[in-house]
Amino acid sequence: MPELPSDVDLYTIQVKNTSEVTMFILVGFLGDFEVQLFLFLLFLTIYLFTLVGNLGLIVLVIGDSRLHNPMYYFLSVLSFLDACLSSVVTPKMLINFLSENKTISFLGCAAQMFFYVTFATTECFLLAAMAYDRYVAIYNPLLYSVNMSPRVYVPLIIISYLCGIFNASVHTGATFTLSFCASNEIRHFFCDIPPVLAISCSDTSKNHLLVFYFTGIIEIVTILIVLVIPMLNPIIYSLRNKDAKEAVKRVFGKNWFINNIYSSQ
Repeated sequence: MPELPSDVDLYTIQVKNTSEVTMFILVGFLGDFEVQLFLFLLFLTIYLFTLVGNLGLIVLVIGDSRLHNPMYYFLSVLSFLDACLSSVVTPKMLINFLSENKTISFLGCAAQMFFYVTFATTECFLLAAMAYDRYVAIYNPLLYSVNMSPRVYVPLIIISYLCGIFNASVHTGATFTLSFCASNEIRHFFCDIPPVLAISCSDTSKNHLLVFYFTGIIEIVTILIVLVIPMLNPIIYSLRNKDAKEAVKRVFGKNWFINNIYSSQ
């Protein structure tokens, strides 16, 4: 007769079996059928307007040669990201409004999280790139076509996507290597990081730190690109201008600190 496993072994087997989650349940908007139908029609209308508006702008930019410049290229990429971001979440949410089966597969949930984080992060970096584009257009209008040539704006778009893919890969990989044994009900209408982490029976402290650090770095980098460049503009242009240097010396001639700064230029 084979030897029975110890209590510890039985516990390990039970945890292993219960952690093999194959699907999740999206518990988003609750209510009776009339409420669900109203929400379905509301979000369907918003989604259709989002698709028509963003895809229409992309077709417009492609079809009109007068719009073939960096600003409209950035806008068309932003429109593409908005359309994709909505399409990652909304179709499944619309189905759940009218269906009693609100499940999503394990891989489907991981894919939804990956693409949502990818497009959302890419959009943050793209908005920073668009701010730099407008900065160049305003302060260097004569050299705009040179400073924002395809050698500049194409890498900016590519880098934005790579940052989005990298951020999504880190969070998705870290999230779906956890164990899910307590519950498979996600208290949200799509597979976002916090609600998925909330139902894990593993230690999620490292995951929360990843979210905190990566989100903080993304916010700091993009904000610095948008507030800092215009803030430094008066200093940069005054240091490059001989008349401005002389004016500063005349006005603040008794200030030893300013004199030394400008004399060193």
